[in-house]
Amino acid sequence: MDNLLGEFIGTAILITFGCGVVANVSLKGSKGENSGWIVITAAWGFGVIMGAFTSTALGVPQADLNPALTLAKTLNGVYTGTQALATMCVQILGAILGAVIVYIAYLPHWALTEDEKTKLGVFATIPAVRNYGYNFACEFIGTFILIFLIFAIFNPNNGAFPSGLGTYIVGILIWAIGLSLGGPTGYAINPARDLGPRIAHALLPISGKGDSDWRYAWIPIIAPMLASISAYSIAKILNII
Repeated sequence: MDNLLGEFIGTAILITFGCGVVANVSLKGSKGENSGWIVITAAWGFGVIMGAFTSTALGVPQADLNPALTLAKTLNGVYTGTQALATMCVQILGAILGAVIVYIAYLPHWALTEDEKTKLGVFATIPAVRNYGYNFACEFIGTFILIFLIFAIFNPNNGAFPSGLGTYIVGILIWAIGLSLGGPTGYAINPARDLGPRIAHALLPISGKGDSDWRYAWIPIIAPMLASISAYSIAKILNII
């Protein structure tokens, strides 16, 4: 359980960068308003890198920051069931903390922003076209690629990376997924990334926030977890792990 503090703080850092860039791009009066999708995807990728380095600095041998990745590693024998459950819980709690930090950082801008969906979009994913089947498929595909390629990247055939380089490569992977597959759903590809900030949205006194869209919330939780199991299974069959 010595990984819990690092997973908690690392996930908080990830969400501070990730939800922070969405706030910067979408909230009224922000200096980054309307700066675009490339800005958002880049900051999410950078946020993964910064969160992972923070987690590692706090003694975590493998910074996950994502319950779907933790599940895949559990299937691969890295964690026991108890360790995995505890790790997933602190990841969600860290995501809540990161969302609260973003709320405070942009405090004057919530009242300036009239649209409820814009405010929710800072915290949680919203599909561009609401069709639960298609939305589920998109989140499944994005997460499958994430988990499968993490296994592929760290396969011994690719050689041993210098310390820290693998973290940068995974950050680039997150950036690429956002650029290529993020448009339909906002690419949660991480249950903690969506659930934690969505809980924060529901609890925080955000001016004119509207509801937290819990009808959609199951998709960025269930689809990534099922994709994780599938990615692990295929990687195992192909002897990537």
